[in-house]
Amino acid sequence: QVQLVESGGGLVQAGGSLRLSCAASGRTFSAYVMGWFRQAPGKERELIAAISWSGSSTHYTDSVKGRFTISRDNAKNTVTLQMNSLKPEDTAVYYCAAGSGGTFTAVVRQRPERYNYWGQGTQVTVSS
Repeated sequence: QVQLVESGGGLVQAGGSLRLSCAASGRTFSAYVMGWFRQAPGKERELIAAISWSGSSTHYTDSVKGRFTISRDNAKNTVTLQMNSLKPEDTAVYYCAAGSGGTFTAVVRQRPERYNYWGQGTQVTVSS
């Protein structure tokens, strides 16, 4: 069992930065691929960044490449999402999730409902 708690959301002006953190409980944090998803009103939940078990591999959706950075610290059971150059279209509820099942690529390609554990979400609002 893994419990995930996000923090760090808030209101920021376009061009600004935010750092989201996700703290995990449980001893098996390093056994999961960790992902950050977001869901804007009226839209489906989408994976925007993921990081492999050791942190050696990362994945980003095109819209955040070059602006967001995902990292993890398995000793501290945390995963972070550094978000720079924020845009109004980044406004959404952001969730961290833990996934498993096959290769890193396979987990990244899973539908959200296949991920094993979810945090409660944190709101990010970017004003223009």
